Order: sequence, then C-alpha cells, then structure tokens
Amino acid sequence: MKFKQKLLSAARQNRSWLCIGLDPDPEKIPQGYDTLDFCRRIIDKTHDLVCAYKPNVAFFETLGGDAWPTLKGVIDYIPDGIPVILDAKRGDIGNTASAYARSVFDILGADAVTVNPYMGRDSVQPFLDYSDRGVFVLCRTSNPGSSDFQLLTCEGRPLYRIVAEKALGWSHSGNLGLVVGATQPGELGIIRQLYPDIPLLIPGIGSQGGDLAETVRNGADPRGEMAIINSSRQIIYASSGNDFAVAARQSAINIRDEIAKITGG
Repeated sequence: MKFKQKLLSAARQNRSWLCIGLDPDPEKIPQGYDTLDFCRRIIDKTHDLVCAYKPNVAFFETLGGDAWPTLKGVIDYIPDGIPVILDAKRGDIGNTASAYARSVFDILGADAVTVNPYMGRDSVQPFLDYSDRGVFVLCRTSNPGSSDFQLLTCEGRPLYRIVAEKALGWSHSGNLGLVVGATQPGELGIIRQLYPDIPLLIPGIGSQGGDLAETVRNGADPRGEMAIINSSRQIIYASSGNDFAVAARQSAINIRDEIAKITGG
C-alpha cells in the first residue's frame, strides 16, 4: 500500500487527522519509565485516535548507544495500519542521501520522512525513489527564524513558494508532501490553494502557538482531509505523573474532536 493510501485509510478509520509527535525527553518522562516503555504506553492509549505518529529522531539520539534499538522498538510497536512519519529532516549529497533513505525505510521501517531541500533535487531524489513511501519537504516552517530565508523574494515570489513548486516537480509517484507550520496560517492557506491534493504535515499548534481552528480551515483540502495536524508536547506531557498515558488520551480526544468539528467530519 502506498503512503497516501495508508494515511487516508488510517484517518478515515479513526475519524482523525491528528498526528502525535513522539518527542520523548528523558527529563520529562515520569520516574520509573524508560523511553521505550513511555512511548509504548502513549501508543497503547492513543492508536485509535490518530492518522499517524511522528517520532522525532533527535530525542532518541540523546540515548547514545540505545538510540537506534529504542527508535526501532517504538516504530515496530505502532500498529501496522497507522503510518509512521520519521521526523529526521535529512538532506545531503546523493550517495549520503541514499544511505539515509535506506536507513529510514529499509532498516527502521518508517512509512515517511521529513527532508530538507536546501541542497536540491539530488539530495531528495533517493527518498522519492521509494515510491510507496512518503517524503515531506520542509517548506514554510513553524519556528521563529523561518522567515530568515523562507520569505526572501526570489523570482518575484517568496522562497517557500518556489521550494514547493520545485519539490512537487521532482515527484512522479505522488508520494511528496510539504511541511507547513501552523504558526503561518496565511502561507498555509496559499499552499493549500495552490496544491489542493497533497498531504501537508502541519506542526506548531499548542506549545508553539498555532491556532487549531485557523490551521484546519487553511490546511485541509476541500473534503476536510490531507491536513496532518501534529501535536507533541501538548499530548505526551499532558501529565507528569503515572497517569500520563490516560492524560495523553484525553488530550488527544480533545484535539481530534475539535479538528472533526471544524471540518464537519
């Protein structure tokens, strides 16, 4: 099954366009739980509420020698019908990108990955060559410094729009999506209007200040779909106590239901 089909299937079955970001910070995990157990408990309580999970590689890399076995253990634990989007932001010369693509897809078994397009097509192509997997290109990101480059005028347009146009021209299998932050609702709406059919991975609600209603209205396609609304800290750290998984479930229900109310789903 291709990524887009798997995404739609999970979203429709769970009636959800919520993606939970798995950013397991050892300093925030309740005492007595390791990273793998913490993530498993979050997954146990939320897998019927999401369209995808997004493990963030950086938080696993802080574990040192346990990093890859733990990340692989988390990915393997996620139910087969739910896509895994690996937040890795890879982007390097062709042969290095090929090694990264093999690591992400063949070794870790992720369904999709985030990539940085700054080095151009040959840094993204090895990921796109996996035609059944998803590739999310950074376009208009949610961080405060995003405007340093992404709003620069190039050929009469802001750079983020040129990134979107070029990146989508590289994909011939329909497996490319874009990362557009919730903190930029106007630009999000422009991208959705220009590209009505592609999946958009949208971080930035909650802790980063993005407004959920604006995000959904600007990011969803005409059917109220294809806007992958990511929430990480707001869900996985909803409680710092032993009830963290139960609290995560309630937070996920609240966000999922609010998304559905906005889209009429």
